[in-house]
Amino acid sequence: MAFTLPDLPYSFDALEPHIDAKTMEIHHDKHHAAYVKKLNEAVEGTEFADMDIIELLKNIDKLPDDKRQAVINHGGGHVNHTLFWELMSSDGGGEPTGAIAEAVNSKFGSFKDFKEQLSNAAATRFGSGWAWLIVNSDGELEIISTANQDSPLMDNKKPILGLDVWEHAYYLKYQNKRPEYVEAFFNVINWKKVEELFNEAKQ
Repeated sequence: MAFTLPDLPYSFDALEPHIDAKTMEIHHDKHHAAYVKKLNEAVEGTEFADMDIIELLKNIDKLPDDKRQAVINHGGGHVNHTLFWELMSSDGGGEPTGAIAEAVNSKFGSFKDFKEQLSNAAATRFGSGWAWLIVNSDGELEIISTANQDSPLMDNKKPILGLDVWEHAYYLKYQNKRPEYVEAFFNVINWKKVEELFNEAKQ
């Protein structure tokens, strides 16, 4: 069964003024769609075509050499973006509450310190990539960044918050001012989804 492009869970303009409608339209309908198309092309006619993409990424070392990088690039792009859309909301932003808030404060000292560290990971990722809040194999929160469309899943890390810092995610509105885009992202974070993923990751 072919991999498919998920619908956005909101309209293109839902995240205005923080993330503009045209960027969201191009990002979803062009960039994400291209990852899905190229992922399907890469695994067509193989045993991997019917596998769950998350399982594929978790077992990336088992893929043959001629398929591995294509699945990292396009499968990672598909999974990363599918999660990214869900991590934003028109009524998002603010500070987390509940279990995720307690965990963030315990690990990073305060929400302010967490925000600074995630923002720094996003701002200093050279070239294209992502900044992540993950639950590592020890069950601890950790901030990391990855290059290109590499997924934390490949290193047995469970992403619960991801920030896309490829230029296509922000260039129409923010041009070369990545830190302004990163700041804007904090106004749309869907903390309910983050907490849901955090609770799942801890099970």
